[in-house]
Amino acid sequence: VYHSSFVGEEGITKACGFPLLPLKSHIKGPAPVSDQGKTDIVDEAITFFRANVFFRNFDVKSPADKLLIYLTFYINVALKRLEGCRTLAEGTKAIINLGLENVPVPGESGFPFPGLFVLPQSQKEAELLRNYLKQIREETSGRLLSVAYRPNGTPNKWWLAFAKRKFMNIIIP
Repeated sequence: VYHSSFVGEEGITKACGFPLLPLKSHIKGPAPVSDQGKTDIVDEAITFFRANVFFRNFDVKSPADKLLIYLTFYINVALKRLEGCRTLAEGTKAIINLGLENVPVPGESGFPFPGLFVLPQSQKEAELLRNYLKQIREETSGRLLSVAYRPNGTPNKWWLAFAKRKFMNIIIP
């Protein structure tokens, strides 16, 4: 298992056990802005996805690993949606529709990892996490499209083949 390098991040805000790590993003949201030249958690999730998706268990060594687990699962869901899309335009439409779906937080039905994350202590914490997850999902989706499709707009079979994998034995609807 590949773990996140964001282990000792001091001064990082947390919500429900999720660290709100900085992102290289132009999308508005609660995430702090990261340096464009630095690797962020989305880069790590995409880089490690094809290796981490094969594991049934994931030993959590830091709060950032929990976020990495969440993003690995999300990438798996996104690839499942892209599986039938033959062009970049179709894939973009599928990803946009995925982004418009409700983002559940711990304690709500539909959240994929009950028990792994702390329940929100207040409605404000739940909304902060929901907005962060929405922002990080949108950022991940945009970057995923650039690896799942070649520059000419055709699917990259070396990525889309991973849509068939079940991460941590979780069945994707």
